[in-house]
Amino acid sequence: MEVSLGAIPFDLDFHPSSPLVASGLINGDLHLYRYAAETQPERVFKINAHGEESCRAVRFADSGKIILTASPDCSILATDVETGKTVAHLENAHEEAINRLVNLTDTMIASGDDEGCIKVWDTRQHACCNSFDAHEDYVSDLTFMPDTMQILGTSGDGTLSVCSIKKNKVQSQSEFSEDELLSLVVMKNGKKVICGTQTGALLLYSWGHFKDCSDRFLGHPMSVDTVLKLDEDRLISGSYDGVIRLVGILPNKIIQPLAEHSEFPIERLAFSSDRQFIGSISHDQMLKLWDLEELLNTPQENNQEENEAVQADSDDDDDDDDEMDIDIGPPKSSGSKRKKSGNSGSSSISSFFDDL
Repeated sequence: MEVSLGAIPFDLDFHPSSPLVASGLINGDLHLYRYAAETQPERVFKINAHGEESCRAVRFADSGKIILTASPDCSILATDVETGKTVAHLENAHEEAINRLVNLTDTMIASGDDEGCIKVWDTRQHACCNSFDAHEDYVSDLTFMPDTMQILGTSGDGTLSVCSIKKNKVQSQSEFSEDELLSLVVMKNGKKVICGTQTGALLLYSWGHFKDCSDRFLGHPMSVDTVLKLDEDRLISGSYDGVIRLVGILPNKIIQPLAEHSEFPIERLAFSSDRQFIGSISHDQMLKLWDLEELLNTPQENNQEENEAVQADSDDDDDDDDEMDIDIGPPKSSGSKRKKSGNSGSSSISSFFDDL
């Protein structure tokens, strides 16, 4: 199943309970589609959410009643899912362009911007309750660890950060990598953080030992822009070469290619709420919905040539699990930079969240 969006998409998100998927585009548009198995997605609405600025980040919120979008215009917009109407607009949410949004709880979201700032928004307190100067360059990806109330972020400055909401501080930060970190996922029951990079390497960090990566897996020929955790041992990657791959972690191996966007860069991947489908968006301006079971059951072709090209530069091997046993409190398992300066003036934060 696929649909042409008419412009390059930057982000997508699935509704938490209904068969709906939203995508934000480079032209500032927000598209919402209804999908079903073996039928073409049906567009529910198309609106221009951010004028002439791009719509970089999209997330459903408030149990799926609204869609939040973020933009280089430094604002966060709330759109009603039923009507497509704007219900709230937080201007100057950041001082710089906003790149990423991530859901924390039913009443909390986090956002990351071009200058490395990560903010937490609490709809109950009607305010920004945490702000972290986590990085020196753009925030490329965010993920949330609910058991420890920590936000993990990656950045173009080559660092991985761990921000504690409870302690209101940047708890850990890796040393600067020579590579831009573009994506991340937590695996191995919370013991490993895997980061995709600009050069195509996957960097593996041991929880509690974030200063430097413990493994480097050089299995992708181009940048790894998005990753999804399939289970504790496998992830699904989307790369700049347009290929979606199934990847094994410890042991590190490209298991097989799953799908592609005809050599156009993969911008984002996401699971539907029931994990029946995986959505992908690409610079080919297409939104594609893949049946996950069908993808995984596709007969594995001979990947000998690709696996022979894989190089592993490991600082430790699989035995480093012994070292990880001494990590303090690992969380339980759960699951192109485009800069624009923004105004730094204050805004009516409470009016935004009151409307939510």
